[in-house]
Amino acid sequence: MTETHWTKTILPRRGLLDIPWRELWQYRDLVWLMAKRNLTAQYKQTVLGPSWFVIQPLLTTAVFSFLFGRIAGMGTDNIPHFLFYMSGLVMFGFFSAGVTKTSITFTSNAHLFGKVYFPRLAAPFSQMLTNLAGFGVQFAVFLIGLAFYWAKMHWFPDPQHPIRLSLDWRIVLFPILLAQTAMLGLGVGFIVAGLTTRYRDLQMAVGFGVQLWMYASSVVFPLSKIKDPAFVTLLKINPMVPIIESFRLSFLGEGMATQTDLAISAATCVAVFFVGLMMFCKTEQTVMDTV
Repeated sequence: MTETHWTKTILPRRGLLDIPWRELWQYRDLVWLMAKRNLTAQYKQTVLGPSWFVIQPLLTTAVFSFLFGRIAGMGTDNIPHFLFYMSGLVMFGFFSAGVTKTSITFTSNAHLFGKVYFPRLAAPFSQMLTNLAGFGVQFAVFLIGLAFYWAKMHWFPDPQHPIRLSLDWRIVLFPILLAQTAMLGLGVGFIVAGLTTRYRDLQMAVGFGVQLWMYASSVVFPLSKIKDPAFVTLLKINPMVPIIESFRLSFLGEGMATQTDLAISAATCVAVFFVGLMMFCKTEQTVMDTV
């Protein structure tokens, strides 16, 4: 009789800092396949398909331009309404998708987690790759709009409605801004996912909470319009505010974000990410008993 040898032994992890990075790397092909599956399933049986990646931010930008730009009369520091609102929506949309998709990891994958073993972190990281694909499309639309207004500013200037655009050296920090946004979205999503397994009410509140977060993240208004320095400082506690302001400063030349603001935001994003990661890894040990 042939003796059976196990090729892998699955043991429960106990330490909070015991995060399976090596195992996740070994399953990188699975992460990639799950990301492609998410992208396909997200727009399956829809008429417009992946076009929704572009349609959603464009419609939201148009609504914001009409409501806040035309009716409310909020200034945009001589930045065209399209570029101002699109810049905020592109970055915050990436963060929002990270939170909402990661927060339902355990509930949406319960049928899979109960049958097959693989690193549970593969699910949220694959979803982040899917979100990154959507961000790439929306960012490309933003760059097309930027090129259009840049050409209009130099070749067809309008003295009555001047356009003021410029690139800042901080544009080299764009990958860091993207990494911060991804880490913050994952971190908050990890925390909510861990709590949702016991408190299902949070699942209903995530969408509402993210919407409130958006209005507190200088997406619809520039910080320069706030005259109270104390209130500006209070808003900058929100880590998304320095990210969005830095993004605008980099690509549009207008934004109130210092290097100190960005450093504090980065530290906050890293802290939230690792706290959420530890909560996620701790929850996955008992998740099938509660989901």
